[in-house]
Parts: sequence; C-alpha cells; structure tokens
Amino acid sequence: MELIEIFGYIGALIVGVTLGLMGGGGSIIAIPILTYLFHINPITTTAYSLFVVGTSSSIGTLNNWKKGLIEYKLAVVFAIPAFLAVYVVRKYLMPLIPMEIITVNDFVITKDIAIMVFFAVIMIFSATSMIKKKKIIESNYNPIHHNYLLIVIIGIIIGLLTGVIGIGGGFIIIPALVLLLKIEMKKAVATTLFIIAIKSLVGFLGDLGNTEINWGFLLIFTTISISGIFFGHYLSSYIKGSNLKKSFGWMVLFIAFAILYIELF
Repeated sequence: MELIEIFGYIGALIVGVTLGLMGGGGSIIAIPILTYLFHINPITTTAYSLFVVGTSSSIGTLNNWKKGLIEYKLAVVFAIPAFLAVYVVRKYLMPLIPMEIITVNDFVITKDIAIMVFFAVIMIFSATSMIKKKKIIESNYNPIHHNYLLIVIIGIIIGLLTGVIGIGGGFIIIPALVLLLKIEMKKAVATTLFIIAIKSLVGFLGDLGNTEINWGFLLIFTTISISGIFFGHYLSSYIKGSNLKKSFGWMVLFIAFAILYIELF
C-alpha cells in the first residue's frame, strides 16, 4: 500500500469523525479524498460519496429514530422529489454529458473538470455560510401549516445538486427546514439526516449499471468512515460541533481553492 493511500484511509476516518461531531460535511471531505488521493475519476467518486454518505447517515438516523426526533411526514414530502431528482440525474442525465464539453484556447473542459469545478463552487458557498453564520436563531417554533409546494421545490433543488456532485446537502436542508419551515433545530437535524440517507442511497442505485463499482474498496472506505462516526460521537461529549464549524469552514474554503487550482491551472 502506497503512502498516499494510507493518507486516504486516514481521510476516510476523518470523514466519519466529521459526521459524528457536526452531523454533516462528510461528502465535502470524501470527494476530494477519493479523487486526489485514490485517483478515482469524479463520476465514480460522486457515486462512492453517495454510498458512503447514505450509509453513514443511516447510522445516525437509527439513533434519532429511537429518540423520536424525525418528522416523518415532512421528510417523506421532502425526500420523494429529492430522490426522484437525484435518481434521474444519476441514471439518465449524467451519462448524456459528453466527456469533452468545450475547448477554450486549447484548454479542454472535460466532464470530470466541470464536475470538480462545480463542486468547488458549491464548497465555497458552503464554507462562506459556515464562517459567517454564527447560529440559526430558534424562536417562535409554533406548529404551522407547512408550504408543501415550497418543500417539493427545495427537495428537487437538493436532489439535482446531489445528483451532479454527490453531496448530502445538509448545509442547505437544515437552514431550509429551520428558517423556511419553522422546524425545531434538533428535529431539523434529525430529519435532514433521514432525508440524506434516503436520497443518497437511492441516488447510488441510479449509478448501478452506469458505473463500475469496486465493492471491496468501497466497503472498506465506508467501514472506516462509520467507525469514525462512533469516534466522533465520543469526541462530541468533549467538543461541541458548533465550535468547530467556523474552523471547518476555513478548511473547506482552502480545499475548494485547491481544487480550482488543480483543475484549471
């Protein structure tokens, strides 16, 4: 095993620790690790990320289910358009994108480059929100009539993003549930994890038949990540994930600019 692969498996552990500490952010780390440390092409990387994030989120969902924190009706209304969108993107739209999209001054923008650049842009938005936003203020969480049309629209948008770049989308879903739909924070986080688990695994199913899966490697990477989740849960007793969010945001921002440099220069 090469040294860079050892760092990659350490990265798999960090993916899990991040999920355990913060309840999200795993895919933002997983995709660069799979792409640049294991030299897996971005199409396959996004598929692997869906499996890793979906499986890992399922572990957290079981715990939240026992605590009764999941808003199932809201989750189903949100998840159905989300996983339909991600399945259609992974199964039908992604294979239609040509490997060479456009050539600019002898620089060929390939499908792989386009995916990683788009991913980096999303990372920048995510990092900015983590660095600037101190806390989502919880107030006036009285039962209200949910705007289900808005839920469906948000679900489709999240599904499209997940389908293209393989992210869980928790940094978008949680604010949407809290600020737009007035869901209590703890229930929003739990419901988000449930939604991510469903749509990520359904999205991965859309890759079966289109993408060659190295199951041996994927299961090892996922198992290490899951062990990291339990370690992260242990650390969360001593370290608050909210205190790490700003530092994590700066790290994500650095990785995003590194990806842009690697892909474009």
